[in-house]
Amino acid sequence: MKVHVDPELCCGCGPCVDVCPEAFELNEEGIAVVRMDDVPEELYEACMEAAEDCPTAAIAIEE
Repeated sequence: MKVHVDPELCCGCGPCVDVCPEAFELNEEGIAVVRMDDVPEELYEACMEAAEDCPTAAIAIEE
């Protein structure tokens, strides 16, 4: 699955990193980025939770 973070929307508050550190990290500017090109299916639920918890709706998931 593909997971994207819109850097224009991300405020860097980090709940995605808290929920799924395997898939997300904050870059040098404090903006969330996805750590891999293809996110394994076993991280689907955690990525969905991260997307739901994102206060700016910056996370998009393509199955």
